[in-house]
Amino acid sequence: MNSLAALLHERSVIVCVGAGGVGKTTTAAALALEAANRGRRVCVVTIDPARRLSDAMGFGADAPLGNEPQRVDVAVNGELWAVMLDTSTTFDALIRTYALNDEQANTILTNDFFRNIADSMSGAHEYMAMEKLYELHNDDRFDLVIVDTPPTSNAIDFLEAPDRITDFLDHRLYKVLVAPSGSFARVVNFAAQSFLRVVARIVSASVVDDAIEFFATFDGMEEGFRDRAVAVHNLLIADSTSFVLVTVPRNDTIDDATIFVEKLAEADINVEALVVNRVHPRFGTNELHGLAQGPLAPFITVLHESQQVAAGEQNVLETLTRTLTNGVVVNIPFLDADVHDLEGLGRLSRWLTPT
Repeated sequence: MNSLAALLHERSVIVCVGAGGVGKTTTAAALALEAANRGRRVCVVTIDPARRLSDAMGFGADAPLGNEPQRVDVAVNGELWAVMLDTSTTFDALIRTYALNDEQANTILTNDFFRNIADSMSGAHEYMAMEKLYELHNDDRFDLVIVDTPPTSNAIDFLEAPDRITDFLDHRLYKVLVAPSGSFARVVNFAAQSFLRVVARIVSASVVDDAIEFFATFDGMEEGFRDRAVAVHNLLIADSTSFVLVTVPRNDTIDDATIFVEKLAEADINVEALVVNRVHPRFGTNELHGLAQGPLAPFITVLHESQQVAAGEQNVLETLTRTLTNGVVVNIPFLDADVHDLEGLGRLSRWLTPT
């Protein structure tokens, strides 16, 4: 792969990853805009709870970006759509997909234990992001989905989410609580009942009752969840999926990025493109030395300092680029204005894909 433009043309999923504050959200949106301009039907989805993507695409408070794809009003050769992940809504839709009937779905959705899981359980946000990605990938309206992930540490959770759901379903305690043969009362053995009595004294009997009802009602839905988790995992490692790492030339973010590249490699996933934002320009050192004593000396001093910063950035980046195998590297300079609207995204996209 020799350019980001080639990725936009050939891939069906692009996952943008990186630390917080490096311009990942705007990069994802700019890539989506460029792909749409090149004729593709693109949906960009953010799982970052901050609303930067919504703001950049012109969705204001009166018409906020939500959990369903919305068409962006922009003149392009293809189509540009956007989604802001709503964890709870996506979780509810998933339950209805795999419930055996409406009664089972309604029982689960009104269960207090389930509501706590949907709203606050660690990892639920990342797993629902995977579900949304899979849903959009299989939506005939789109031929490319671009995902803006949370900062790097959470993005690793995002990648591991499909495996965590299968681990949960295979856990021995889960199998004790739920059995395909039916009633919870026939399944829980004496040890499990003793455990639940201890839990009831610590929290409350009603909490335990809700948990029992949830697990009992969940019976019969495991295979649907398991199959979907496997399908999502396969989508992430497919040749049609690319990972784009976004960073800035700073020691701490480069360290995070290097660790992330290594973790992806452990999962047999390569980073196919590296976008480095806010790079200082480099100038010819000989020309600067020749002007250092003239009337432009104060300006030359500033340029010389900028050159030193640029050289330091290059040294820092070499640590990361050595870990990449055949990855595209795109350097984006400091822009003259912040990117906060479609016009700004257009300017950034021209830097990302100059050809």
